[in-house]
Amino acid sequence: MPQSPDAQPFDAARLKAAVEGRECLVGVAGGIAAYKTATVVSRLAQAGARVTVAMTPAATKFVTPLTFQALSGRPVYTSPWEHVESSDPQHISLASRADFAVVAPVSMDLMARLALGLTDDVVSLILSAIPRDRIPVLLAPAMNSVMWSQPSSVRNREQLARDGFRFVGPGDGWQACRAVGPGRMSEPEEILEAICRLPLASRG
Repeated sequence: MPQSPDAQPFDAARLKAAVEGRECLVGVAGGIAAYKTATVVSRLAQAGARVTVAMTPAATKFVTPLTFQALSGRPVYTSPWEHVESSDPQHISLASRADFAVVAPVSMDLMARLALGLTDDVVSLILSAIPRDRIPVLLAPAMNSVMWSQPSSVRNREQLARDGFRFVGPGDGWQACRAVGPGRMSEPEEILEAICRLPLASRG
């Protein structure tokens, strides 16, 4: 698959130095770009990160939870009512142990939920419990170019930036809807490079 023009070469050694031994939360929203997130999860796990994946209900329509379970080696959260690793119904334990979080793709719907503070899916619920003044959260948006340019999307991403979320992409290119323009999710290599640049807390 050709990379986007601004894609970064993948540096496995640099990624390993950045994430080895770190707890990583990967959130996945609904969208065909979710297939790229499988590569992100796989490379994070290979680099020694301890990866936990959470998926919105829509995300499970594009990639199965079993895929991410196999790649991460951990249970995958798809509902706020699951208690796979903890009896805590709000999954506060997942948020508190994370060193960083990355959400890819971030759909228009999830971007709006995060901007408004809505928490009725497991991804937004866990993210609501992450202190963004200490724990970086990286968002990789993916949506149709018209959706990306809507006034509501502009307002929401500006609000999220003010709230302390970090962004990678989106890029400009061909989209699954057969349109060409901004809104294409960054390639896995670009997301991994952005992870390497996150200001992670020093190891104790």
